[in-house]
Amino acid sequence: MNPNSTEIACEFPYCLRIYKDGHVERLMGNETTPPGTDPDTGVQSKDITISSETGVSARLFLPKTINPKQKLKLLIYIHGGAFCVASPFNPAYHNHVTTLAAKANVIALSVKYRLAPEHPLPIAYEDTWTAFQWVALHVNRNGPEAWLNDHADFEHVFFAGDSAGANLAHNMAMQAAAEGLSGMKLDGILLIHPYFRNNEPDICNKVMEYLYPTGMDDPRINAIIDPKLSSLGCSRVVVFVAEKDFIRDRGIAYYEALKNSGWSGVVELVDTEDEEHDFHLFHIVTGKIEVQSIHNQKAVALVNKMVSFMTQS
Repeated sequence: MNPNSTEIACEFPYCLRIYKDGHVERLMGNETTPPGTDPDTGVQSKDITISSETGVSARLFLPKTINPKQKLKLLIYIHGGAFCVASPFNPAYHNHVTTLAAKANVIALSVKYRLAPEHPLPIAYEDTWTAFQWVALHVNRNGPEAWLNDHADFEHVFFAGDSAGANLAHNMAMQAAAEGLSGMKLDGILLIHPYFRNNEPDICNKVMEYLYPTGMDDPRINAIIDPKLSSLGCSRVVVFVAEKDFIRDRGIAYYEALKNSGWSGVVELVDTEDEEHDFHLFHIVTGKIEVQSIHNQKAVALVNKMVSFMTQS
């Protein structure tokens, strides 16, 4: 037996284990749930391939309350997981986006990008932008996906994500400002517990250094140093942070940097007391929100804020 097959080269607790023979073991986010019709909300979901060459794909969600003459706002959601774990097919993300689609009455596309370290950064940024460009193919109602052709309102688009997904959502709004969105209008972005780097020698930055060893000065991973931050390509931003989140300070720093950058939009900070990173993903069950504890109630409040942000415009 090759001893390297069991010898650990690098490990990030609760997240990732890399062995000396090169294989990777993900310690969380591996569970999946199939698409279908959610029994509690009636939201339908299906999986679609965006690029057969790279494997970029997505899960698409369509709410039950559809007026054939009414187009639905479009939410493009990007999952978290430190760029290296999880997917839209994980039960927590499936349930979360199902809930958002039902309560906000939006059509939602949850992006599956390739994961590091097998696909090191900046591949996640490239894959996510590829997904947005694929969505733009539907603006003239002749794209490859009927749900988008028939139901999406491309004049009202939102980017959202949690943790690493919030980082990606911010960067897609920056890239949209630089390159345009081919007929789509970005109303706003929703960033939940965003994962950016800072200058502290902590485990979060060690993970980032491992996944992107050549990019630690890249403004994509440290947004507050970006000289073009004021060009963010939307008019509204909401940033969620949590009191006990180990990266809370990064969300607050982003909020302050954007507010003071000269950007012409409106940014709001929502701080949840006595909660930890991504707490909301673990206290909402299959689109039906269960209000049974203070944690559930705070998860409900976070989701309701996301819904009101998308429905107010």
